[in-house]
Amino acid sequence: MSLYMTDTKYTSTFHTDKNNYEYITISNDKNNVRIYTLKNGLKVFLAQNFDAPRIQTYIPVRTGSNNDPSDNTGLAHYLEHMMFKGTSKLGTQNWEKEKVLLDQISELFEQHKAELNPDKKKEIYKKIDEISQEASQYAIANEYDKAISSLGATGTNAHTWFDETVYKNNIPNNELEKWLKIEKERFSEMVLRLFHTELESVYEEFNRAQDNDSRLVQYELMDALFPTHPNGQQTTLGKAEHLKNPSMKAIHKYFDEYYVPNNYAMVLVGDLDFEETIKLIDQYFGTIPYKELPKKTPIVEKPITEIVKRVVKSPTTPRVQIAWRTESYGSREAMLADVVVNILSNRGEAGLLDLNINQTQKLLWGQAFSVGLKQYGYFSIVAVPKENQTLDEARDLVLEQLELVKKGDFPDWMLPAIINDFKIQRMKTLETADGLATNLYDTYIKGRSWEQELNEMDIYAQFTKQDVVNFANDFFKDNYVIIHKEKGINDKLLRVENPGITPIKINRDAQSEFLKEILAEKTEDIQPEFIDYQKEIETDTIKDKRLSFVKNKYNDLAQVHFIFPFGSDNDRELGLSTQLLQYLGTEKFSPEDLKKEFFKIGVTNDFKTTQDQLLISLNGLEENIEKGIELLQHWLSDVKPDQKIYNQFVETILENRVAIKKDKNRIMTALSTYAKLGDFSRFKDVISKEQLQNTNVEEFTVRMKNLFKFPYQIFFYGKDFNNFKNYIGQYIDNTSFAVPEPKLYPEPETSGKVYFIDYDMVQVEMMKVAKGHDVDTRNFGKINVFNEYFGKGLSSIVFQEIRESKSLAYSAYVSYAANAELGHPDYVTTYIGTQPDKLQIAVDTMTDLMNELPEVPIQFENAKNAALKQIASTRITRTNIFFNTLKLKKLGISYDFRKDMYEQIQSLSFEEVKNFYQTEIKPLHFNTAIIGKKENLNMDAVNKMGTFTEVSLEEIFGY
Repeated sequence: MSLYMTDTKYTSTFHTDKNNYEYITISNDKNNVRIYTLKNGLKVFLAQNFDAPRIQTYIPVRTGSNNDPSDNTGLAHYLEHMMFKGTSKLGTQNWEKEKVLLDQISELFEQHKAELNPDKKKEIYKKIDEISQEASQYAIANEYDKAISSLGATGTNAHTWFDETVYKNNIPNNELEKWLKIEKERFSEMVLRLFHTELESVYEEFNRAQDNDSRLVQYELMDALFPTHPNGQQTTLGKAEHLKNPSMKAIHKYFDEYYVPNNYAMVLVGDLDFEETIKLIDQYFGTIPYKELPKKTPIVEKPITEIVKRVVKSPTTPRVQIAWRTESYGSREAMLADVVVNILSNRGEAGLLDLNINQTQKLLWGQAFSVGLKQYGYFSIVAVPKENQTLDEARDLVLEQLELVKKGDFPDWMLPAIINDFKIQRMKTLETADGLATNLYDTYIKGRSWEQELNEMDIYAQFTKQDVVNFANDFFKDNYVIIHKEKGINDKLLRVENPGITPIKINRDAQSEFLKEILAEKTEDIQPEFIDYQKEIETDTIKDKRLSFVKNKYNDLAQVHFIFPFGSDNDRELGLSTQLLQYLGTEKFSPEDLKKEFFKIGVTNDFKTTQDQLLISLNGLEENIEKGIELLQHWLSDVKPDQKIYNQFVETILENRVAIKKDKNRIMTALSTYAKLGDFSRFKDVISKEQLQNTNVEEFTVRMKNLFKFPYQIFFYGKDFNNFKNYIGQYIDNTSFAVPEPKLYPEPETSGKVYFIDYDMVQVEMMKVAKGHDVDTRNFGKINVFNEYFGKGLSSIVFQEIRESKSLAYSAYVSYAANAELGHPDYVTTYIGTQPDKLQIAVDTMTDLMNELPEVPIQFENAKNAALKQIASTRITRTNIFFNTLKLKKLGISYDFRKDMYEQIQSLSFEEVKNFYQTEIKPLHFNTAIIGKKENLNMDAVNKMGTFTEVSLEEIFGY
């Protein structure tokens, strides 16, 4: 432990590089982050990570929904969407002609916003639709994405939140200059092309949010916590009436005011050269002029002096959420609130809520968490009652745990263990390029320095138990917000009529001069590196167990995995046994004490049961892994059966089953699985209520006691394999039990059946699934390119047609999924979530797309090159080295199969992908799963898809 308690002070030092660029580093920063500030105020954060020849990039802009004009909420988020539409050079075939029409559309939107007569409003919208049609003949949809994917970028996306809009790309390092060229172009100006179709997509996103139960509670909570501050008064997605009455002029004004170099940063972490990178960033972004930001009057909330109660209703399980407002992120109050969160709920599941509520099964579930924002934040507790409990009883149970904190009724070792866990988590986060880059951009958004962020751990470490107790007594009073989420009809759902958009032209074959230049500019290719698994994995045998080892080159953390070659197919009650184990102790330790023992040594344990494997994993400091193994073996071999705990456990399972059957996402999963696998599947093959209630606890505990007598192998990820081999032998017994035979489940044909569940929601969600031929690894290269070209991602054919051209959905995709095991079939799935009145056209559009594979040579080449660049610049590292070999084994492969895929893609023609499509996809018959409100369902559209059956929850869940 002493290793992490050293008092390292982090201080800033100024330097000048060989090209005279000034930068700051922080002493003792193991990541060696360099922070530059260009003359125009642009902050640049650079750090090196040589895991792969790639760079994780983020462009965080210090603005979000909190800066939305109060009569144009949702604007920042909508602007984020429009940042993918190109500029006067990117995304257009004829800017002069297109601009005239876009200006007309902008004026019409101003008229539309001002017009109060609904009929006249519709007339103006029709005119907007007509001119948008005309303008679209000059537009090139998704050209930004085509440009960026041509680099081999992955993870292309963006998000908007209270005080941030963040643009993301992970790029091959040889494409850095091209990436800068593209990003400089889009951050220099904004063109609002294809505006009204994108608006409709944002509205579909708004509809999805209405069907999202947690957003419902969150909006109400924030509104009560922040009655005057934008944190609570403006949601990121905005108000419906503002979304329906946008102003293009307001969006341009916002862009001009906030998208200025002194208000955003460039964060790059990866395989980069510091001097070369900053020179290139300055070359492209240094020319964008500095601009004063709009003056903002800070909004100060009055203290909450009483309990503020609100009620919301939806079809899901009731729950209660309590929250106290805190000071801003990084303040002493926010940090102490964070410590109290971890005293109640922590990763070791050794907090007061973990042990006194969840472990003892007093509620269905209880958890504390905190959120720190740029201004203010909050501390919150969620409690889900059991069927026979009221929301008030749930509230009282969790508040009792807070009272214990106020009394100092928590163990003295808890605080150091929490701080230690914080340090381990930070170490894990900062070892990856994405983890470090995310931490850097978050620090920038919150207006803090990297020095402050690094020093934070030492501040946490200085808090005493008395500090925490004093804080809890001062802070937690009857000054909280409480939301009762009751089961019922949500009467606040807004059902909006489809405005009737004429599909626009997306000009798939066209290319702007800007894109042609990007594609013509050649960079030296990154050569793929294929891994020699035999070389990278060291193996040995102790007793009759195979040991595998991969060296951790990054830090002092280690992992040990016990891998058993059997799962729920071999023993249906295996997963349940490992779940029950979490509630049981031994003669020496109570269940609560076991959790504490693991948390004290900073080692986490995880049990994961799949159909053909049980994986038991320990994670923590390498010096404590042996203690973790000893504790794990003691727990399993000496587990103490307790019928009373088991009976409570069964009650919790049955209550959870009730809760799951009210959750839209869980219902959709069950319905899709039913459509795919029919009436007899693993998913439905659950242990019945009667069987659960009539079983003796020892049936489960005997399983755990005997577990290590079955065959298994061990994988160790750490630094010192020899030391591990020296001690592991004493924890291994020779195998004395054989693996039971697996149960076989059918994989039935899909044959044009439609299954429907009635659920009160705004959208309708539809998933179609078809069983293909058995997996053939010779198709993997084709599958990769097919998915990239046709079905997934922003520049895929499906996305362009469904979202860009026709605004039918926020989310739509087609995916060909190869089976993970030889002798089993591949599956093709299509998904769309849309307004009920758009279902017919959405289904017809998807059917047309699936009937004949559209041929767009430019797009095909782009998809092919993107796939090649991604493989060439990806490196297999860390624990993936070992776990990949387990996956490949199921496919009968023992080498890095990406080599074969790479070679196949290099020579792949469109004709070959088309033939693959004609033989493997086109002849398939689909079953369909649909969830939505029955009265809104277009039965004509549904009946076209096949034989319609409305199924019950019991039929799809199996209970």
